[in-house]
Amino acid sequence: MPLEQHSDPFEERLSAGLRDAAGCFETDRAALVTAGAVRGRRRLLLRRRAAVAGGAAGIALVGVGGALLLPAGDGSSREGRGDRSSVAAATHASASASAPASTTPVSGDALIRTLEKLLPDGRFSGAEARGTDEKPGPYAHVVFDDGKGAAAVGVSLGRVEPGSEEAKQVTECPGKAYAHYDACRTSRLADGSVVMVLQGYEYPDRRVDTKWWNAELVTPRGHHVSVSEWNAAAEKDAPVTRPQPPLSPAQLRKLAAATAWRDAIDTIPAEPDRPTADPTGAAPTVSEPVAAVPVAPTLKSLLPKGLTVLEDSGRDSGFGYVVADDGKGRSLVQVNVQGGMQDVAGELFGADAETLSDGTRVAVQQGPGEKGGAGVVMWTVDTLRTDGTRVVISAFNSGAQDTAATRKTPALSIGQLRAIALSPKWLL
Repeated sequence: MPLEQHSDPFEERLSAGLRDAAGCFETDRAALVTAGAVRGRRRLLLRRRAAVAGGAAGIALVGVGGALLLPAGDGSSREGRGDRSSVAAATHASASASAPASTTPVSGDALIRTLEKLLPDGRFSGAEARGTDEKPGPYAHVVFDDGKGAAAVGVSLGRVEPGSEEAKQVTECPGKAYAHYDACRTSRLADGSVVMVLQGYEYPDRRVDTKWWNAELVTPRGHHVSVSEWNAAAEKDAPVTRPQPPLSPAQLRKLAAATAWRDAIDTIPAEPDRPTADPTGAAPTVSEPVAAVPVAPTLKSLLPKGLTVLEDSGRDSGFGYVVADDGKGRSLVQVNVQGGMQDVAGELFGADAETLSDGTRVAVQQGPGEKGGAGVVMWTVDTLRTDGTRVVISAFNSGAQDTAATRKTPALSIGQLRAIALSPKWLL
């Protein structure tokens, strides 16, 4: 029988990331961030607290290319890997003959068996899972011990639109302004799939030395496989059991690339109104989204002379940042651009907000940073135009919110932040 799910580490990580997003706004303003801005920053939020460790475990990964182990029936036993494999293989053959694999849901129990089959030899416990026909989505999680210490290992499955911004972002290494790491690599596989492997820590401040290593893979057809492992029996609130997670970065990449996960994703029911991938791998035909301003390039074009940009977030719309230096130390500058916000103007701007002659609302805030960096201050200018376009710009006196101040004040004055936020370049 499928095991009941008590705690989904992937949902918890996303929730934690969304809570961290509040650092870009006041606490009461964070709840008003639009769904589009949150979606566009999903990958960033998932990893913004990560810091990467070096090193790799030297364990040989076997059976990664194996077939998906389908359910063995209500009377199946989960005792002994050999028995499970043979029973599942027979069931797979029967299911293939009776119904297309893409229409038969895969149970959580089958996903657990598949994960255990694809991992090296060892002992398994603490299995939890959710099948491909269960909401909010399928995943499998086990505690794996190869004799060198118990380690949590989990796989989460889903779809993204092929060729979309989300598909691109999920496999990009995060900017170091938000995720402190020493190594992160994105590579393309022979079949066109793109996979990112990041080695990080569960806690950015290293208050507990729990390591979190993660692989994110997206195929040309939009299959999305996320694999995580830790050097502890749980991602949080568990003692470290080994120096490194059990799989090396190369092994983690191979586990994410196993075709078994793609077979399972093919059985996830299609969401209403969501484009589906063409069987040939071609991107679906969808209406073109409304053009959006690329934030970082626009921000760079508005910076005053004398600032050198050391890092930027690329061409993403909705949210972007630069790390700049005027010779006095690094300074993080970030911008959020949102549309359709006129209906919540009263909640965003209080009686002390300024109203310009054209009706634009402007609010200014200066205060301490919110991410724990010693001596960090945050200066923010929030603007809302009459057409509902909201531009919020914040600057810090550090290259990252959670590292110590590198200078006394941000590299941009309140006047300069105001001029950037009110620039017509943000309007389409």
